[in-house]
Amino acid sequence: MTETESIEYDVVVVGAGPVGENVADRTRAAGLSTAVVESELVGGECSYWACMPSKALLRPVIARADARRVPGLGHLVQGPLDTAAVLAHRDYETSGWKDDGQVRWLDGIGADLYRGQGRLDGPRRVTVTGPDGVRHVLTARHAVAVCTGTRALLPDLPGLAEVRPWTSREATSAKAAPGSLIVVGGGVVAVEMATAWQALGSRVSLLVRGKGLLPRMEPFAGELVADALTEAGVDLRTGTSVTSVTRENGTVVAVTDTGDRIEADEILFATGRVPHTEDIGLDTIGLEPGSWLSVDDSLRVQDSDWLYAVGDVNHRALLTHQGKYQARIAGAAIAARASGVPLLETDPWGAHAATADHDAVPQVVFTDPEAAAVGLSLAEAEQAGHRVRAVDVEFASVAGAGLYADGYRGRARMIVDLDDEILRGVTFVGPGVGELIHSATIAVVGRVPIDRLWHAVPSYPTISEVWLRLLEAYRG
Repeated sequence: MTETESIEYDVVVVGAGPVGENVADRTRAAGLSTAVVESELVGGECSYWACMPSKALLRPVIARADARRVPGLGHLVQGPLDTAAVLAHRDYETSGWKDDGQVRWLDGIGADLYRGQGRLDGPRRVTVTGPDGVRHVLTARHAVAVCTGTRALLPDLPGLAEVRPWTSREATSAKAAPGSLIVVGGGVVAVEMATAWQALGSRVSLLVRGKGLLPRMEPFAGELVADALTEAGVDLRTGTSVTSVTRENGTVVAVTDTGDRIEADEILFATGRVPHTEDIGLDTIGLEPGSWLSVDDSLRVQDSDWLYAVGDVNHRALLTHQGKYQARIAGAAIAARASGVPLLETDPWGAHAATADHDAVPQVVFTDPEAAAVGLSLAEAEQAGHRVRAVDVEFASVAGAGLYADGYRGRARMIVDLDDEILRGVTFVGPGVGELIHSATIAVVGRVPIDRLWHAVPSYPTISEVWLRLLEAYRG
């Protein structure tokens, strides 16, 4: 192995997913020299094995479901999806798992890319072993940003490796629809992949250990999604744990705690994520390999003046858009500290504080119906000690919903803080509501008073009139 001379940068970013790219973008915009290290593909998990391929798989499913509920159109779209065309479009959206375009973007902002495994090697120092065996040593004048994300967590079941289970990566990159698929889990990945592959021709069994789906959202969200999955033909079993898995003559056999034996061509475990920090040299700076990295609101690792952890790796909000938001905050904080700013704006909602991670995280689950939420659920608000009231409205009361789809089913909830007369959280479930959630995000982030929201007039006849129905229900 050959070691090059040490190269110094203002900032070294480890991980070139969307989070690392955005940190680099902000530090380069501030005039700081920046190196980016990536061991796989520039663009990361989101671009190739998560957000983009999963939504490419789901978009035709949702579009067909919407079309089937439109009078005069529904009878024309009763046939199956063209699975080959859907998969081909998925491949297009992932650029065929090639990162040339993303590399050109990094070049365009003036960041230097180092391919290979990046490892911390003491304070402000990162070593990179490239695919050619050459070892680069990068030192950072101001900051190292760890943006390595997470990987799928597999359960500790004997012989699981021999079964060759799917994780989210295999589920989003499969070259064909399996004849049958077992999905283990009840969270976002599980319900989205159950939705996609059932519609693409697989017979799906969804095994959920808990009482329902989407446990981090309002209970009615999981209930409505569960009803729709069952209607679509998914064999949904709640309160069910997998106790053993084997592969017999190519067929997966899962045995549950109730003694049921379920067979399928493939099995997907969507049972959580763990930080991708086990092999990045945390031990060289006194941190535990494989641990989540705890940070302050400027995304700086606690008890460090140079190390930042941005995105999923800090366990604050495991969502791409939230990681990119953190990256913008971290980039601004790094730039401010590098320029000698004596006091950063770290008060809530300040330029150097990722406050939204605590109070206003938006999320859309791309099932049919869609589920979208921002801020606190009723249970979370009560646990936080807020005096709140939940206001619920059925979307059927909104004229625009009836125009959008015949028999539109969905529900909206807003959580009103009774002391401050602002919204602590909002949840929408129904077809097309993903595009509605940003209005709720603005209301929560802006702490817009209920009295002022009354003057935000929704256009008739759009689904957004649900805001008027919610406010009317609150005022009585």
